[in-house]
Amino acid sequence: MNAMTRYVALLRGINVGGIRIRMADLAEVFSAAGHRDVRTVLASGNVLFDSDDDATALEAALEAALTDRFGYDAYTFVVEQSRVADLVAAYPFDDRDDHHSYVVFVSDPGVLDALAGAESLGDGVERVQRGDGVLYWQVEKGRTLDSNVGKRSGDGRYKSVTTARNLKTLRKLL
Repeated sequence: MNAMTRYVALLRGINVGGIRIRMADLAEVFSAAGHRDVRTVLASGNVLFDSDDDATALEAALEAALTDRFGYDAYTFVVEQSRVADLVAAYPFDDRDDHHSYVVFVSDPGVLDALAGAESLGDGVERVQRGDGVLYWQVEKGRTLDSNVGKRSGDGRYKSVTTARNLKTLRKLL
């Protein structure tokens, strides 16, 4: 048996676009799967839990359990909590009151290349920098959806291989 690890599950598309899940019901799925110290954070599909399984196995099992329980195509990123802390610490842009700061988690290197190669909108509207399996992104408030990275990451082709979290949310997961 492996050592117990603290994980963060980042579920794509929860409580947006018609997929409504109560956080108590979400936590119940994780607990029923045998995970310990389960806690949801915010109502946007963030779950902290302990498990002795590896992240790859957890993603597949959780996606199947969520799809079975809630009847939607679940996409889940499972990341060790310590890695989330490292990604937050490595965020390359200074906090700005007039901008949102995001980390975009990407499971397909080709998609990461496409997102990292998106031409940034000028005049400080958005900035991007590639990280280890993620894209660091900062965008002017009110411009998230019409920015180049926002448009690309929202493309249906990328639905199953990306999810973004605001830096403030990620800090709450530590």
